[in-house]
Amino acid sequence: MQARKFVRLSLFALAGFAACAAADPYPSRPVTVIVPFAAGGNLDVTARIVLSEMSKALGQSFVVDNRVGAGGLIGHEAAARAKPDGYTIVATANGSFAYTPRMIGKPSFTPKDFASIGMMAVTPLVLEVPVNSRFKSFQELAAFAKANPGKVSIGHAGVGTTNHVAIIQLQAALGTTFTIVPYKGSAPAITDLLGSQLDAVIDQLPSSLPNLRAGKLRALAVTSKMRAPDLPQVSTLQEHGLKNFEVVTVSGLMAPAKTPPEILQPLHDALNRALADPAVKQRLQDLGSIASPATAKEFDTLMRDEDARADMLAKQGLLKAE
Repeated sequence: MQARKFVRLSLFALAGFAACAAADPYPSRPVTVIVPFAAGGNLDVTARIVLSEMSKALGQSFVVDNRVGAGGLIGHEAAARAKPDGYTIVATANGSFAYTPRMIGKPSFTPKDFASIGMMAVTPLVLEVPVNSRFKSFQELAAFAKANPGKVSIGHAGVGTTNHVAIIQLQAALGTTFTIVPYKGSAPAITDLLGSQLDAVIDQLPSSLPNLRAGKLRALAVTSKMRAPDLPQVSTLQEHGLKNFEVVTVSGLMAPAKTPPEILQPLHDALNRALADPAVKQRLQDLGSIASPATAKEFDTLMRDEDARADMLAKQGLLKAE
């Protein structure tokens, strides 16, 4: 009798322990964040700034795992296959999420493989020329390009990047063609631009700001809807009459599909709390980016729209290895 009573009490105790364990608040241990690019790049630095503040809100550390390769595809694939328990998430951007996969044929992942946490930042792109360029304004470059198809050479940081997409969109908006020159990263493109081997480059603002501030390059326009806070004197392409023209790099956080809402919500709340912090806003602005809180649904819709646009451009034969 006493033995049976002991067993019952033991089972009750175990059940109570299991219930307490199941009720442990998320996160109860460090969270791995896959960044699909090398340390020190725009997405990596943006993520680290935001994650540092998120860790304060959630009381757990975020460990960055730089999974480099195939233009960001390796990292995204790893995140899509991860267990949907909230302990592996991914820092993503619209270029590597939507456009780069079209460069390799059939994409190995789709928006359905991910659950949105929220947006981190928007980074404008800049159309720039050497300071001694014959093109003193966007109007001069546009007029020459229209009159001389193929005679303006424009470089970008890599096939499938938003830099590349912006050039494709720009030549379509102007009704002309450029000689488009791909590079493996912004640095070699800027090096050739500084050496006057190219007429122009469309680049991420963070990687071009040092040369713009040093007076080595001239910004002709930015590709965002609004003027960039760090280049308030530089007009947008919309201001130059290119109606609805907007190509920017959008970054955010995602989790594997089927991650429960009770895990996604605290991550989302911590993200938006981080983006509201004045110090975080300033650090992102110093990079050339804009802190951009949004609902999870808004970020999901934006990324799905980018994916649809990438699919359309690919079907038109505009997204292909050069």
